[in-house]
Amino acid sequence: MKRLLTTAAVLAALSAPASADTEYTTEELVDFFVNSIDMGATRGICIGTAQECDTSATPVAPQGLDMRINFELDSAELTQEAQESLKVFALMMQDERLEIARFVVEGHTDARGSEGYNLDLSDARAASVSKFLTDQGISDERLSAIGLGKTQPRVADEFDPENRRVELRIDLR
Repeated sequence: MKRLLTTAAVLAALSAPASADTEYTTEELVDFFVNSIDMGATRGICIGTAQECDTSATPVAPQGLDMRINFELDSAELTQEAQESLKVFALMMQDERLEIARFVVEGHTDARGSEGYNLDLSDARAASVSKFLTDQGISDERLSAIGLGKTQPRVADEFDPENRRVELRIDLR
């Protein structure tokens, strides 16, 4: 699988880890998220069996996209690599097919530090990503930043650097 950001960044964790040597294109991100959200009612005629035309079935979210923004210890500063990857993400958000999409920006930390300190740091990480995206022309109304501290480690070792991250998730509310 491709990975949007390698050692210093990643954007939205939706499934299994990806290889670290390729980046997503804006079009791949658009396609993924267009298939992840309900774009509203559509008109059309379904030609097929009752089962094939069943509109009450819940769509299955696509699997396989793994994007995160990772951070250095005790830091909410975006690396150059993270900034470049976030620029691709911002371009994706500006695509007309995703103009209604909203995203939750979740900040996380590893287990070092107190609960209060980690909550503040995770808030700062989420705010850093949100600010960067708004500086790229994304409306802050499309982003909801939240810090989760050390409450949701990505890997079993709660001190692992992989836990120092921001994840962007499509807001399905």
